[in-house]
Amino acid sequence: MGVFDQTPGAVLVTRGEDHRLLYTNDAFHAMFGDRPVGVPVREGLRDVLGQDTLAMLDEIRETGETTRLDEVCVTVDRSGGPHERHFRMSLSGIPLQGGERGLLAVIQEVTEQVVATRRIRALTKERHRLMRRYKSMVWAGAHMVWVAGPHGEAEEPSQSWQRMSGQTWEESRGYGWLQALHPEDRERALDAWARAAELANPIWEQVFRVAGSDGVYRHIRFRAVPVYEDGVVVEWVGASADVEQEWQEERRRRLLDRAAAAATDITNLEEMCQAIADVIVPELADSCDVYLRPESSGGFPHAPIVTERIATAVSAGLPRLPTRRKEYHLPDGPFVRAVRRRRPVQLSFPPGSPPFPCPDTVRTWMAETGSHNVTLLPIVVQGEVAAVVVIGACGERPPIAPDDVDLTREMLDHAHDAISKALRFRRTQRVALALQHSLLAEPPHVPGLELAARYQASPTAAEIGGDWYDAFLLSGGALKLVIGDVAGHDLAAAVSMSQVRNMLRALAVDRDEFPGDVLRRLNSALETLNGESTATCVLARLERDDEGGWRLAYSVAGHPPPLLVTGEGEGRFLQDAGNPLLGLSHDQPWISAVEPLPPHSTLLLYTDGLVERRGEDLCEGLKRLRRCAEPLAREPLDRFCDELLTRMPMAGEDDVAMIALRVPAAGR
Repeated sequence: MGVFDQTPGAVLVTRGEDHRLLYTNDAFHAMFGDRPVGVPVREGLRDVLGQDTLAMLDEIRETGETTRLDEVCVTVDRSGGPHERHFRMSLSGIPLQGGERGLLAVIQEVTEQVVATRRIRALTKERHRLMRRYKSMVWAGAHMVWVAGPHGEAEEPSQSWQRMSGQTWEESRGYGWLQALHPEDRERALDAWARAAELANPIWEQVFRVAGSDGVYRHIRFRAVPVYEDGVVVEWVGASADVEQEWQEERRRRLLDRAAAAATDITNLEEMCQAIADVIVPELADSCDVYLRPESSGGFPHAPIVTERIATAVSAGLPRLPTRRKEYHLPDGPFVRAVRRRRPVQLSFPPGSPPFPCPDTVRTWMAETGSHNVTLLPIVVQGEVAAVVVIGACGERPPIAPDDVDLTREMLDHAHDAISKALRFRRTQRVALALQHSLLAEPPHVPGLELAARYQASPTAAEIGGDWYDAFLLSGGALKLVIGDVAGHDLAAAVSMSQVRNMLRALAVDRDEFPGDVLRRLNSALETLNGESTATCVLARLERDDEGGWRLAYSVAGHPPPLLVTGEGEGRFLQDAGNPLLGLSHDQPWISAVEPLPPHSTLLLYTDGLVERRGEDLCEGLKRLRRCAEPLAREPLDRFCDELLTRMPMAGEDDVAMIALRVPAAGR
C-alpha cells in the first residue's frame, strides 16, 4: 500500500463485506483528517462518502467494475460552520491477499472548479437577462438609438437621429451632430464627453436642446453605456428620448417656486419686483422691467402715462436700464394699449428698430441690444393697473413663446397677493410720509449759522410716526432747536406729536427762561391734558455771548444726548442736563446746562432710530454715531447729514429725524 503514500490524490482502501477501512494515504489525511482503521466506512466515513455513494459500494466490490462519480457534494463542519465541498471520485473493486476482495477509492477535490463553473453560468444567465431588459427598454422607451466613439464622435448612421434632426449621415458623422444642438449647449456637450470616460457611474446621461427638422428646439435626454476592451472604452451605445414636456413641467414648477419664494420672503415692493425679474431673466426672457404707475391712475383717456421703472434685469453681457427713472408713454404706444386693455400685448419687429413710440432711453437700449420682441403684462390691483411688467428677447434668442408668456403670467398671478399687499403698503406709507412732512417746518434762515434737517421714514412701517424736529427764532433773536419722539407709530402717535410740538412752541415763546423750565411746564401740561402719552425731547437755545461767540443752553428729557463735533473732528455727547421722560410725574427741578460752541463746530440733535438696534446696548449705538460723525466734521452740512444716514447701520424699525447746526469759523 505504501505506493500510494505520496500520491497527490486522496486514496482509500477497504476490505470485507462491511467495507472496513484498511488504508488511507497522506493526501486523504490532509483532506479529511485522521480516520480510525478497521472501522466500517458507513460509520467512519459517512460524512465523506454520503448515503448515495455508500449504497453503491457493495455492487462495485462484487463486480470489480470501475465507477466514476464526477461531482460528489459533501458538507464538512469547520470552525466557521458547515462548509460545502465538491469531489470527483473513482471507485473500483480490487482483490486482496488471502482471496478477500476490497474496494479502492481515488478522490480529487474540485470545489474551486465547481464554484467557478456555477458563477460563470449565473453571470451568463444574468447577462442574457440584462440584455433582454436593455433591448426592451431601448425599443420601448427611446426615440433614437445610436453608437458613438470613445469621445462622443458619431461612428454609425442612425436613421432615428436623421428623422428627428433632419441631418444626413454626412452632416452628423464625427462631431457634425453637434451642429443640431443649441449653440449654448455645444460646448457643454463636448465637455461632458471629455469627462465621460472618467465617470465612476457607468451610465452617461445629459439633456441638450436639439433642433428638429422643423427648426424648433426640443429637450432631448441622451443616455449611453460604455463598451470596454482590455479595460479601455472603445465605444458608447446610447439611446435618446424626447423629454420636452417633462422638462417644461419641471421648469414650470421650479420657476413658480422661486417666484413664490421671492414674494413670500420680501415685503419691500422694489426688492420684491427685482427678485421676480431675476427669476424671469434669463430663463424666460433676455430682459425684464417693472414699471410702477402713479398712485392716482386717473386722467384723460388719451393722455400719456407717466411711470417709474422700479426693477430691471438683463441677460449676461447686456446693458441694464437705470431704475428710479420716470418715463412718459405716448397714448398710441403699446404700453398705453396694455394699460387700457388690461391684458398682455406682444410685438415682434426688426432687431433694434421698434416701430412704435417709446422713451428715448428705451429706444437707444433696444438699438444697442438688438431687441426684437417685447411682451407687456399689466398687473391689476383693486380694479386698476398698478404696474406693468415688460419682458423682451434680444439678439439670437427667438421671440418669447406663447407658453413662456403664459408661464410669466402664472408667476405674476402666484405673486399677485404679495405684490398687491406691497403696493398698498407703499401707497399708505407715502401718504403717511407726506402727512409727516406737512407737520415738519423748514429750518429758518439764521445769519452766520448753517441749519439742515432730515426725516427718514421706517421702510417697514406704513403708518405715520411720532418723531419730529423743529427750529424757530424768538423775538430777541435767539434760535430754538427741538428734537422729539412721542411713543407709538400710528395715527394716535402723530396726533399726540402734533399737540406736543405746538404746546412746546407756545411755551418756548411765552417766557424767556432756561430750556429745563420750559420742559417742566410742558410736562405739567401733558399730565393735565393727556395723562397717557409719553415723549422724549431735547430743547436747545442758541444765542451769542458777550464776546461774540455762540452759546448753547439745553435740556434733555429722556432723549439720546446731543452730539457736538469740533472742526478738528473731535466728538463728544452733551450729557449734563438729563431729565425724565415727558408725561411722567417729576417733583424735582428740571436741569438745564450751558455749553459754548467752538468755531466751525457742528451740533447734531437726532432721534433714537439713528442709533438703536434690537438687542444692543444704546451706548454701542452712540459710540458708532460718534465714530461716523467725526470724519465728516469738514464736510458741508447737507453732506454731513446725508452721509450719516448712509453710513449708520440702522435697523430700519423706526423713523429717523435729525436737525444739525454748524457754527461759522472764527472771524465770520
